[in-house]
Amino acid sequence: MTEKKYDTIIHPLKPLFDENSKILILGSFPSIKTREYGFFYGHPQNRFWKILEILFDEELSRDIKERKEFLLRHKIALYDSIYKCDIIGSSDASIKNVVPSDLGIIKESANIEKVFCNGGTSFKYYEKYHAKKLKIEAEKLPSTSPANARYRLEDLLEEWSMILQYL
Repeated sequence: MTEKKYDTIIHPLKPLFDENSKILILGSFPSIKTREYGFFYGHPQNRFWKILEILFDEELSRDIKERKEFLLRHKIALYDSIYKCDIIGSSDASIKNVVPSDLGIIKESANIEKVFCNGGTSFKYYEKYHAKKLKIEAEKLPSTSPANARYRLEDLLEEWSMILQYL
């Protein structure tokens, strides 16, 4: 059996936001599939985009430009809690040697009223590195990752619908 190897990876994506963004949704760190795709939640089995499509009653393609326009139109900023880390594959559980993302640029430019963390790892690192600086309360939502098999789509929708009250 071969031992799995840690890779040191720097976040390859820029945060998505504009001056009208009202909520910030933070993941933990982009998966291999997301890094290959070139935009957030790129794994086809990740339920993030399906949830937003249902909540906003819009159908989206996998086109990155269309997804960016959708998020900005709905006043949603997107980024991750972690900028650089050592990780095995896409496993959040393996993350170590974390360098946090700089969320200050989002706070300075946008009118973020609430932060939502997509899963426990994102929330853990938000609380550890970002909460005191940003002074914005974060809400932990269940992860949309395919690894979170405990939650059915219906359960995720029920939890994630709370974002609508801030938009």
